[in-house]
Amino acid sequence: MPKPSLSRLPDSVDAILDQWRRERPDLDASPMGPIGRLQRCAALLEQRLEASFAHVGLSLWEFDMLATLRRAGAPYRLSPTELFSTLMVTSGTMTHRLKQLEKRGFIARLPNPQDARSLLVQLNDAGLALIDQVVVLHIENERRILSELPADTQAGLDTHLSALLLALEQSS
Repeated sequence: MPKPSLSRLPDSVDAILDQWRRERPDLDASPMGPIGRLQRCAALLEQRLEASFAHVGLSLWEFDMLATLRRAGAPYRLSPTELFSTLMVTSGTMTHRLKQLEKRGFIARLPNPQDARSLLVQLNDAGLALIDQVVVLHIENERRILSELPADTQAGLDTHLSALLLALEQSS
């Protein structure tokens, strides 16, 4: 199993890989490096995003739902199926979350003119105003998080993560 490159400082995943090297020298645990780093980065990013949203009284999932409706364009309306497909949650989770957002006064559920058996989810004026304010703060927070990396590193990271995402999406 390869040792960490001398061109970077060791991180917490390197310690895990060192332990596997010591305990199971017969295994090449190197795939744990990138996967472990992605998982740790995702967990740490989620903490920073949640903290940022907490300042405006939102959770990450609430932001994601409101942002998904906003990105849909006027009239900021989607079916629950379109929402849960985009957000990768179950329909049961989606139902619960829609009730919460409706209770908070950010969305309305409206009859679907194309299908009388279903409803559409739409941002209301309060939800639209909130997401338009919060998305600016969110982008500033993401810019601050990424500012720890030089611009060329950010661009390379984006390119490599896109390649991984495409590979994962194609194989699922």
